[in-house]
Amino acid sequence: MHNRFFNIYFYRMDITKRFNRIVAIYFQLQAKTVVRAQDLADRFEVSPRTIYRDIRALEQAGIPIYGEAGTGYSLMEGYRLPATRFSQEEILSMAAAEKLMQKFVDPDLFKHFGSAINKIRSYLRYSEKVDITLLEENMLMGSIENTFNEKVPSALSILFEGIAQHKIVQMAYQNSSSSEFSRREIEPVGVFHQGNFWYFMAYCHLREDYRQFRIDRIQEIKLSSQAFTQEHKPLSHYLNKKEDIPTTAVRISVPRAFARYMQWDRPYYGFVSEEINGDNVIMTFKSRNVENEFARWYLMFADQSTILEPEALKEYVRKLIASIRIV
Repeated sequence: MHNRFFNIYFYRMDITKRFNRIVAIYFQLQAKTVVRAQDLADRFEVSPRTIYRDIRALEQAGIPIYGEAGTGYSLMEGYRLPATRFSQEEILSMAAAEKLMQKFVDPDLFKHFGSAINKIRSYLRYSEKVDITLLEENMLMGSIENTFNEKVPSALSILFEGIAQHKIVQMAYQNSSSSEFSRREIEPVGVFHQGNFWYFMAYCHLREDYRQFRIDRIQEIKLSSQAFTQEHKPLSHYLNKKEDIPTTAVRISVPRAFARYMQWDRPYYGFVSEEINGDNVIMTFKSRNVENEFARWYLMFADQSTILEPEALKEYVRKLIASIRIV
C-alpha cells in the first residue's frame, strides 16, 4: 500500500515538473526568434531527447512550431498566447534588477530600462506595486566609481545599437598609455563586465584587427549609418582567444586568518586555486602581467604574505618598494 502511494506521488511530481518545463519552453520560444534544443536541455538539465518530446507535446497541443535541423525551433510568425501574470518572485526580481541596472549601466541605457519597467508595472495589481515599493525602499547599492565617463552617458546603449543593427560606431578613445585620444571606426562584437569595469570587443578599422576597449575611456561616441564590413563570430570566440596569452605561475603563502581579505580581488589577477597548509593558505595564480599588475596588487598584502615563486616577482616587489618616496 505504501509503495503504491509513493509511486503515485512521484508520478504526479514528474507530471507537474514536465508540465512546468513545457510551459517554460513555450515562453522561451515566444521570447526568442530561434531556440536550440541543446540550449533548452542545458537550461532545464535534461537530455535533448526529452526536449524533443516536449516540443512534440506543444505541437500536439496546437502550438505552431517551426523546426529546422542544425538551427533550432521558432514559433510561426504572428502566433501569441494571451499574456500571463507574473509570479511574486518575478515581480520582486524586477525591483532588484532595476536597482542593479541603475549602478551597472550608463544613464542612457538605464533611462530606457526604467521606461520599460514602468510599462510593466502599469499592469500590476495594487498589492504587487506596494511590494515593489517596499523592496525598493529597503535595498541600497554602494557607489561604483569610474565605471563610465560622465561626459559620454550613452556609450553602452550606442554600442548595443551598433551590435544589434550591425552598424559601424565612431568614437574618440584614450588608452592608458597616452594623454591624447585617437579617433576610431569600430565594429562592436560584444560587451562584457570584468573586475570593476565594462569592456567591449570590436574590430578596429585603424588597427585592422580585433581589439579590446574599456568603456570609461571613450571620450566621444556616435552610431554611423555605415554597415559592418566584416562577418564577426560570437563574443565568446574572441574572449577564448585571450586564454592563449602567455602566463606566469605565481604561488604565495598567506596566513589563514588574513586570506579572506584577498578573496575579492584575486580573480582579477589570475587566481587558479588554493590549498590549506597548516596555518597558511597557499594561493596559486596564472598572471598575464607579473611586473606591472600582480606585483603592484601584491604590495597591498606584502606585510602578511610570502612569495613562494617566481623569483622574478620578488625582485619586482623589491624594486617597487625601493622606488617609494615618502615626503
